[in-house]
Amino acid sequence: MLASLVADALALVPQDPPGGRARVILGLTGAPAAGKSTLARYLVHAVDERAGKGTAGYLPMDGFHLSNAQLDRLGRRNRKGAPDTFDAHGYLAMARRLLAETDTPVYVPDYDRRLHEPIAAQHVIEPGTRLIVTEGNYLASDEPPWDGARGLFAQLWYVETEDRVRERRLRRRQMAGGANADDARDWVERSDRPNGELVKGMRERCTRVVRVSGVPRLGSRDRFSAR
Repeated sequence: MLASLVADALALVPQDPPGGRARVILGLTGAPAAGKSTLARYLVHAVDERAGKGTAGYLPMDGFHLSNAQLDRLGRRNRKGAPDTFDAHGYLAMARRLLAETDTPVYVPDYDRRLHEPIAAQHVIEPGTRLIVTEGNYLASDEPPWDGARGLFAQLWYVETEDRVRERRLRRRQMAGGANADDARDWVERSDRPNGELVKGMRERCTRVVRVSGVPRLGSRDRFSAR
């Protein structure tokens, strides 16, 4: 249930130590279109409602997509979303910075699915933020440099959804971005599906599994179960 997930996220919010500010990161991972970003945003909203505005902040891994220009240069645009099509070192540096730099605002990027490009400074983590909720496909990977991520998280939850539901969402996502039905299906089969199979192999490295039965919206109830 959403209430239990929110309670568990709230339990991670640290108290300030003497002479300084404390901050932790909760990671969410899972295959593409499992519902990671929706859950992350919901948790940030719900924690802020209960603990005060600005208590939680959002760090999306998708903000560290390489730009289309860089993917074209590398010849990897047709596999956009694979582990090597992100600035993994940049993501890890940002996560470490957020844990260490708690006295100034820190601006973090996100990804715009309409532009199909990362956007700088889309979100801000304020000095008073105590819980960072981050999400992304490869946060449980044991391949370098992604293997440096897990040690930065207080907990890492695996968000799980049935493959047929995920792939339907992925096709709709492609079509919303301008692809026709055939191209959307081809992209999912060529790129999203192998990426998803890779991520599914990382499930057992996570703290817990959160099973998603639908796309939650603010104010919704009973859309998640967890173990």
